[in-house]
Amino acid sequence: MKNSSVYLATLLILSIAGAVGGKELKTVKLEIESLTTIPGRDKQWDWWQARTAFVPASKVGTNSKPMWITTMSETGREGTHNFHDIYQSVSRDGGKSWTIPKIIPDLKRAKQKDGYEVSAGDLWPTYHAKSGKVITTGKTFNFEEGTKENRRREKVSYAVMNPEDESWGPLRFLEMPEKDHRGNIIMAANAGNTQRVDMPNGEILLPVRYMADAKKFNYTSVVARCSFDGEKLSYLEHGSELDIPQGRGLYEPSLIKHDKWFYLTLRADHSGFVTRSRDGLAFEKIREWTFDDGKPLGSYNTQQHWAEIGGGLFLIYTRRGAENDHIFRHRAPLFIAQVDPDRLCVIRRTEQILLPTNEATLGNSGICHISDHESWITCGEGLLRLGKRKNDLNKVHFVRVRASKTEP
Repeated sequence: MKNSSVYLATLLILSIAGAVGGKELKTVKLEIESLTTIPGRDKQWDWWQARTAFVPASKVGTNSKPMWITTMSETGREGTHNFHDIYQSVSRDGGKSWTIPKIIPDLKRAKQKDGYEVSAGDLWPTYHAKSGKVITTGKTFNFEEGTKENRRREKVSYAVMNPEDESWGPLRFLEMPEKDHRGNIIMAANAGNTQRVDMPNGEILLPVRYMADAKKFNYTSVVARCSFDGEKLSYLEHGSELDIPQGRGLYEPSLIKHDKWFYLTLRADHSGFVTRSRDGLAFEKIREWTFDDGKPLGSYNTQQHWAEIGGGLFLIYTRRGAENDHIFRHRAPLFIAQVDPDRLCVIRRTEQILLPTNEATLGNSGICHISDHESWITCGEGLLRLGKRKNDLNKVHFVRVRASKTEP
């Protein structure tokens, strides 16, 4: 790579500066509480890709209570990516109770004129403070004649909800450029399962992945800077193009801002990767996730996400080595642990279980920021057609995580 020695030297200086000039890392003790679940409604379907948005009370009417909005995908247990309609459930009492899930009409799976059936999916709803709207971002699933998935037709999908009347607008698509910085095509771009950062000025830093070669299912991940006018999301630019040659490349990136840095975690088939940036666009060289003792984290082929709680940076993940060899891709239990932001590693002694295995996969989680001291983790069980609970109704779990008021 051109000027690679200069680039690596710069990274080394940054690392030394962080270690020498940074303040001593203080671990944050967490209080973990399970909330009321949302039960499934049919043994043929799972509530999957469930995630929650929090709308503060002051934003939903003068005398209104805070509102938690959970969206979920009705997913068939037969086959792969059998995604159908999008539903929502609402809580106004802090997760003590939830409304019966109802379909969002504008986000139903729909048949196109060319015979394809298109479904919104892998959605992540988040309250956008500047506009007062909830924006859910994700992707499209495209099925030829309703059965054969075509991943080359994927798009960055989004929809907007007005919390005042709980109405959803239509499914829309983010227009991406035709080529990236290197002159490669941008094909099948999508924001499925990605955690975004909303900036104080209303701009959105949205992690996106795409295929840079039409002949290879190998993804490049970027962070796209976008504007939002209250209805439309518009692409402005994107930053570093992050990729690896192995497997499906780097995908399902998730972003968080912590102190003065932006941190990005990325899924790969064989491992998980992490990097950081000063501006959320230009990132350092990626590195594999490890514990603080240098041993591999063991998270692979599934998502990792972020939370900032009590001033600490945390990673939510699944991994090998937890007496879970019988679980598909080791996607349970679901863990949380504090991250050393200077060394970009997981502090092993802080690891805790958010959700135990219970014979279901738990890899498709979502994080909802409530305050500086509290976040919720939402996760739909993956029962599919395998395992001891294959005939059970699945559940959507909610876990409240707070910074302890007592010193660790």
